[in-house]
Amino acid sequence: MSRVRDPALFFTLALFWGLSFPVITVGLEHIPPLLFAALRYDVAAVLLLGYAVLQTDSWRPTGRNNYIAIVGGGLFLVAGNGFLFIGQQTVPSGVAAILQALVPIATALWALLLLGERLSVPGAVGVAIGFVGISLVVQPDPSNLLGDETLGRLLIVGQVVSVALGGVIVQRAQPDIDRVPLTGWSMLLGAVVLHVASLGIGELPGAQAVVPTAIAAVLYLGVFSTAIAFYIYFSIIEIHGAFEVSLVTYLVPIVATLVGVFVLEETISLLTFVGFGLVAVGFVFLKRDALADALEEAPVAVGP
Repeated sequence: MSRVRDPALFFTLALFWGLSFPVITVGLEHIPPLLFAALRYDVAAVLLLGYAVLQTDSWRPTGRNNYIAIVGGGLFLVAGNGFLFIGQQTVPSGVAAILQALVPIATALWALLLLGERLSVPGAVGVAIGFVGISLVVQPDPSNLLGDETLGRLLIVGQVVSVALGGVIVQRAQPDIDRVPLTGWSMLLGAVVLHVASLGIGELPGAQAVVPTAIAAVLYLGVFSTAIAFYIYFSIIEIHGAFEVSLVTYLVPIVATLVGVFVLEETISLLTFVGFGLVAVGFVFLKRDALADALEEAPVAVGP
């Protein structure tokens, strides 16, 4: 069963996360960005914490390490996604998804600074190639860095950097609370921060915020691409480890791009695809040892 179940979980996760970018684009037509992000995590936090209360004995955080992990996750992993929602007001959903491929590379740099991990020469080459690729995706215009589309892409890069930092902070804190309540508490804190930021910049929901399309977008993001997706994510980690699940990062943009182009009629330049390819090459350089280990451990098929 695992030969069928495990790939199904992987592709389901890629589908849920890949569809989230076009759904964000659609929802932004009805709901202000930071409020939209906050509502997403409201829904997810309620579901995850509700599940934790019913299914786990240690859902209440105790100890400094757990509090640090929740604060780091809430502020950077969750609230940092507000930049994604702001950026997607002007950036095609496929491009926003492609920019997420920078997360493993940004994580390696934060780990270098905060965890004392070392970066080999091939790893450094991989980081450099990755940043060249991202520059092709962002395509900054030096004469108009504050132009809507360039600024939007830079904001999404900021979201990627924030998410990577949050992941490293959680890893450094070494929390011993179960992953589901840890994620739920982080999302609750992140949602509160996003609500405060939304009010701070004067976002007010209009009548469009309660149309069926807007409600469906919030529910899809909160239920499927956040609560259920993270449950799947943790399941894959427990079975195969963090490296294998990180590979979904490179499948998500394919889903988002296909939906964006064929459903939302978005256009994505050839340079963007070239940039994505370079980021993938950079990832191979950076994670070459883990890739080699994964290939060595892969089972050999001996029959149908």
